[in-house]
Amino acid sequence: MLYLIGLGLDVLGISKHGLDIAKKCKKIYIDSYTVEFPYSLAGLEDIIGKRLFPADRDFIESMKIIDEAVKTDIALLIYGSPLTATTHITLIDEARKSRVKVKVIYNASVLDAVAETGLQLYKFGKIASMPNFDAYSYVDVIKDNFKIKAHSLILVDIGLKFEDALARLENDLDNNDVDIDKVVVCSRLGTDSSRIYYGTVDELRDLEIRNPFCIIIPSELHFMEQSVLEHFATASS
Repeated sequence: MLYLIGLGLDVLGISKHGLDIAKKCKKIYIDSYTVEFPYSLAGLEDIIGKRLFPADRDFIESMKIIDEAVKTDIALLIYGSPLTATTHITLIDEARKSRVKVKVIYNASVLDAVAETGLQLYKFGKIASMPNFDAYSYVDVIKDNFKIKAHSLILVDIGLKFEDALARLENDLDNNDVDIDKVVVCSRLGTDSSRIYYGTVDELRDLEIRNPFCIIIPSELHFMEQSVLEHFATASS
């Protein structure tokens, strides 16, 4: 059987249910390519009491983990909640085709943690990804969200430093005639080192932001959203 276990956002975020299942599995893999962990994986091994085997993109997409799950219980640990990445949905589909049972153990993810900014979740539009290579489709997502007055959550690929991501955002929006006022930057949400900042690109430029982080482009704000956001304004911090 194959278990996809969400780790939540901090090293202690794994649920008791997920922890009990992981401990009984023959082998435990950990998704090592979708996010840069905000904590030591050695600390997670201590909590689970077993060795964790890194699973990169090539390994997961090869579906070799399914072959192992045919014979015994295998766990794949995933930062946040398991099904926020399409790769894991594909993994489930392929497992079912191979008649391998799959169990998903959900957890907290950045998709609900961003509510700490004060922005209302139901006012978010389509999620955008900023890849670590030249591609601009995320800008089209922002433009489409603006049309319906929806906020844009931008998930930044592993490997992109904050200063590079911010410079790229500014350049790509300028080249596509997209005007923005202020943006929200969230770093390490759900951990003890969580940080939220709200300001113009110029105000945010010199901040030291640690991975993992995401960027939010707010659209039209409700007065309550504006009130909460002001607590994170860089000009007043």
